[in-house]
Amino acid sequence: MSLDPVVGFFVMGVVAGLLRSDLKLSGGLSDTLSIYLLIAIGLKGGIELSNAQIGSLVMPVGVVVLVSIGTPLLAFRVLQRFGKLPRLDAASIAAHYGSVSVVTFAVGASYLGRQGIAYEGYMSVFLVFLEFPALIMGVLLAKGVNRDTNWRLLAHEVLTGKAIVLLVGALLVGSLWGAEALQSLSKFYGDLFKGFLSLFLLGMGIVTASRLGDLRRAGLFLVAFGIVMPIVSASVGVLTGWWLGLSLGGTTLLAVLYASASYIAAPAAMRIAIPEANPGLSMGAALGVTFPFNILVGVPLYHQMTVLMYRSGI
Repeated sequence: MSLDPVVGFFVMGVVAGLLRSDLKLSGGLSDTLSIYLLIAIGLKGGIELSNAQIGSLVMPVGVVVLVSIGTPLLAFRVLQRFGKLPRLDAASIAAHYGSVSVVTFAVGASYLGRQGIAYEGYMSVFLVFLEFPALIMGVLLAKGVNRDTNWRLLAHEVLTGKAIVLLVGALLVGSLWGAEALQSLSKFYGDLFKGFLSLFLLGMGIVTASRLGDLRRAGLFLVAFGIVMPIVSASVGVLTGWWLGLSLGGTTLLAVLYASASYIAAPAAMRIAIPEANPGLSMGAALGVTFPFNILVGVPLYHQMTVLMYRSGI
C-alpha cells in the first residue's frame, strides 16, 4: 500500500470512536506524545541548520510566509461569499486554515521517509514561521485594527504556546549541538519517531470521531470547503516550492504545510481574540474533515502533484 502504516492507527481510532468503544488515551499521555513529536521535528531541523548558512534561509522563509498570508484571505472571502457565514466565524475558520498542523507535517515526513525521498531538513523552520501569521490575520479580518483587541495577551498566547516553545527550543538545541545532538539523541527522537506518531494518531482518530457531530451541524458547505481548500493551498505550495528551487521532497512537505489546518494553536488563540466565534464550526471543519482528508488522501495526492510539476519541467 502507498499509505504509511501509521495512518492505519488513525483509522483504528476513528472506528473505535464511532463504535463508542471504551478505548481512549489519557490527557497526560496525549500531551506527552505531542511534546515528543514537536521536539523530534524541531531537533531534526536544528541539526540540519547547524550545517547550513542561516543567511541563505532568510529569503525562502520570507517568501513562504508572505505567500501563506493569501490562504486566510482567500478562505475568508469564500466563507463569507459562498458559505454566507458571519464575519467573525469566517475569520476564525480562515485563521485555522492559514495556520499549520504539526501532526500533518509529521505524517508527510513519515510518508516521504517510507518512499525513500529526501527533503531539506530545515523544513521545520518553515513550520515554526507558518504557525502564527494567519492567527494575526484572522484577528484583523474579524475586527480590523481595534483598540479593544488585547494584542499583548494574544501575542503571549501564540508565541509562548507549547508548539512554538518546543519547536523553537528544539531547533536551537539541534543547531547549537549539531553532530553531538545527532549522535546522543537520534535513537530516541529518530528511531522511535514512527512508533510514537502511531500512538498519537490513534488518539487523534478517537478525537476526530467525537467531532463528527459538530461537522453535521456545520452543513455540507464546510465539508466541501474542508476538502477543496487544502487542495488549492497545496497547489500554491507546490508552485512556491518549485519557484524556490526546493527538492521534490521539500516541495511536497511545503504543499502539506500549506494544505494543513491548525487544531491546536488556532483554537486557543481564537478563543482569546474572537470569543464570539463558534468553535464548533472551525474545529468541525479542521479536525473533522481536513485532518483525516490530508493524512488519508492529501499527502499522497500532494506528492503526486509535485511529481507532475517537476516532470513537466515548466
